[in-house]
Amino acid sequence: MLNKETKARKQSEIICVEDLVPQDHLLRKIEAAVDFSKIYDIVGKLYSANNGRPSTDPVVLFKAVLIQHLYGIPSLRKTADELSLNVAYRWFLGYSLLEKTPHFSTFSYNFCHRFSEEVVQQVFDWILNEINNAGYLSPEAVFIDGTHIKANANVKKVIKKAVPDAAKIYSEQLLEEINQDREDNGKKPFDGGSAPKEKEVTQSTTDPESGIFHKGEHKKCFAYTAQTACDKHGYILDVTVNAGNVHDSVAFDGLYERLLKRFLEMRYVVADAGYKTPWICKRIIDDGKIPVLPYKRPMGKEGFFRPYEYILDEYFNCVLCPENQVLNYSTTNRDGYREYKSNPGFCKDCPSLNKCTENKTFTKLVTKHLWLEYLEKAEDYRHTPELKRLYERRKETIERVFADAKEKHSMRFTYIRGLARVANWVRLKFAAMNLKKYAIHKWISSTKHFISWLFVPGFRFFLFSF
Repeated sequence: MLNKETKARKQSEIICVEDLVPQDHLLRKIEAAVDFSKIYDIVGKLYSANNGRPSTDPVVLFKAVLIQHLYGIPSLRKTADELSLNVAYRWFLGYSLLEKTPHFSTFSYNFCHRFSEEVVQQVFDWILNEINNAGYLSPEAVFIDGTHIKANANVKKVIKKAVPDAAKIYSEQLLEEINQDREDNGKKPFDGGSAPKEKEVTQSTTDPESGIFHKGEHKKCFAYTAQTACDKHGYILDVTVNAGNVHDSVAFDGLYERLLKRFLEMRYVVADAGYKTPWICKRIIDDGKIPVLPYKRPMGKEGFFRPYEYILDEYFNCVLCPENQVLNYSTTNRDGYREYKSNPGFCKDCPSLNKCTENKTFTKLVTKHLWLEYLEKAEDYRHTPELKRLYERRKETIERVFADAKEKHSMRFTYIRGLARVANWVRLKFAAMNLKKYAIHKWISSTKHFISWLFVPGFRFFLFSF
């Protein structure tokens, strides 16, 4: 039977906002999970106690931004529109149906000029501490990876700029070991006074702090990269943001130092092949941690001998080639590699010359890094059954974090410009994701606890006797 609904748009009713929000709504779970009055302690020093006009409640400002990130709303202007229309959002903010919600410029101004990077970090840390205090955090194994976020910059509006190559964080330590190795082998040490090299970079004129990014089938664009760490439950432990042209292995140190200071119980560092460098392996192992890294394909030409086929003899400080000929030590270069060269007299008539070298003087050059032993230790760890299983969890931890952030929380692209502002944007987004996961876990735990009590005869009698 056809049913026509009567139009009741102008009907007046007495209702309560509390009754319009479902009991299992996500925002109800979040409201029950944490005490948002903590925000007053964090931002209280930014407001005058007895002077000026009354401000918009800072809890409302942070809740509004959490709503933006929780539901993947792309901009604050769109978020402000949704706040006025959505009943659940009004309930979460503490607004009635007829009360006017803040203008989008209020949110924009406060997060641009009032709430600094320090404030955003404190909010992120507060949520993480709540999770840790509840017993849900497990930082013994830390999963690290980086993901790119497309910047709000036109790829055609660029300039070419020569900039000095940034010094590596370990350059002084490496130079000391290089000079020691050269002295041990009768070579003159380097003076270390060479001028930094310059490189030409493509810089955006609309967002100069972003970096050009082009990888595989990805379209060339300006981007930022978010170096992120999470635990085995998928809770995000920390994040650092860099320009999109900074390699993961270079950006690793900034994030790793922050993790070391905060999570003393960290034992395993799980990362992909992009982090398998001599310095990263050395630093992790020297700190008493265990690097969990995958197999990395050897770098070399197709059809030629692989680097691992040239065996290093540490006792005699030489290298044996696949034809059992000796390559003697030549020097140690500034990059920390020992150079071993073959005897052209033997190589000239070698049956495997076409698979060994294309050098016109028939001299094969093999390089071995001073910190090669750390790479070999990492390779030994890789074959441990326990660590193999741990590495396999990347797909359900850090890779899942990035997938959720981009598919559900709009992290593929940012409208914000500037490294500091993008870093705050990413940190607030990850804080919202942590809060969502924590609220759901806490709600599930309380529900299971209630259901388990239903099987206790005395409690069941007490519950149903009214």
